[in-house]
Amino acid sequence: MISPQPHPTQLGICVYCASRAGRDPAYIKTARLLGAGLGHASHPIVYGGGSVGLMGALADAALAAGGTVTGVIPREMVEREWAHPALSELLIVNDMHQRKAAMAARARAFVALPGGFGTLEEMAEMLSWAQLQFHSRPLYLINTCGYFDALLAFLDHCVSEEFATPTHRSLLKVLPNVEDLLTQLPSTSPNTPTQT
Repeated sequence: MISPQPHPTQLGICVYCASRAGRDPAYIKTARLLGAGLGHASHPIVYGGGSVGLMGALADAALAAGGTVTGVIPREMVEREWAHPALSELLIVNDMHQRKAAMAARARAFVALPGGFGTLEEMAEMLSWAQLQFHSRPLYLINTCGYFDALLAFLDHCVSEEFATPTHRSLLKVLPNVEDLLTQLPSTSPNTPTQT
């Protein structure tokens, strides 16, 4: 469940990304560039609260740039010592469902960096909710080194097979790099999602 009311803290940019570094060093570089760019531009970040992989690189760069970073992480992951130790705010929740809801309630836009099953699932949920008009906040995907090309081809296939419309497909804005993203991010939230 996501509250239909905005969270009382300042709404930020929700970033979905991996807790692994990936094979290509460009993935970590992109996470660092995004963290630094958001930090310098005073865009608060909301993310999964991890200390390693793209998550850790994003948070470390944002904090070094003077940014505000809120992590949202299940209690079990804290007990495994996966949480970042130096965030502006760390919100501990009971499970992954609460984690996603809390992140979304604090977001004015959603950004996906390269990642695995979790990243895919998180962004797909927000995309499906946008399709259902449960929210109208922008969704961005940074396609570093063509990482998401196969996924984008699948989304095009969904349209060609009439399981989605071109309008639905256009809800996900695909950008090649962080620089393009930073010029498009909204400064305020269009609305908050309704309950689902």
